[in-house]
Amino acid sequence: MLVYDRPVGKEGLLWRDLLAWWQETREITDKEQAARALYSRMEASLPPNSPGQKNLFWHYHHANRDHLNDVPALLPEIWLHWDPKTLRQRGAHAMQNLRMDFLMLLPGNRRVVLEVDGMQHYTRNEGTEPDSAKYAATMAGDRDLKFRGYEVFRLGHDELSDRDRAQPLLAGFFTKLIDRPPAGPSQVPLSARG
Repeated sequence: MLVYDRPVGKEGLLWRDLLAWWQETREITDKEQAARALYSRMEASLPPNSPGQKNLFWHYHHANRDHLNDVPALLPEIWLHWDPKTLRQRGAHAMQNLRMDFLMLLPGNRRVVLEVDGMQHYTRNEGTEPDSAKYAATMAGDRDLKFRGYEVFRLGHDELSDRDRAQPLLAGFFTKLIDRPPAGPSQVPLSARG
């Protein structure tokens, strides 16, 4: 388990911040070697039976390889109780396990969860029967995360399982996600509200 133990600033958690922490805590002086080791360690935490998650992770780093230091870190397989803000807010309930496929800490205190959903999220008996209870539990988890201040985006495993097919979808998605301003109060003038 990796535990990032530094404050996250107003810029969010950038790859360069994560890499500097990794270099210092692992005492690796060569930046390229440290970057490869950190990427490999993070990639190894992905489930071996989820090509969709692996393709999302690969695409993000591949698409940003020329300016990786300046983009938000894409953190795989995060447990909610390790988010420092959530830990402070939840107190005794902080250790309730809720795993995220990916977490990004963006500027403006935006906390973004990316989930790659396969059949296990909505079927039973190895994918042969729909399971409305599983689907309802997934949606309840989304609501809980949103009430805690997270933005939640779900992607289908099938749309990401082929790397070539997933690339244009992910390119557009990450561009919109990172360029999107933080959510704030409604921009509708008071006189136009009901």
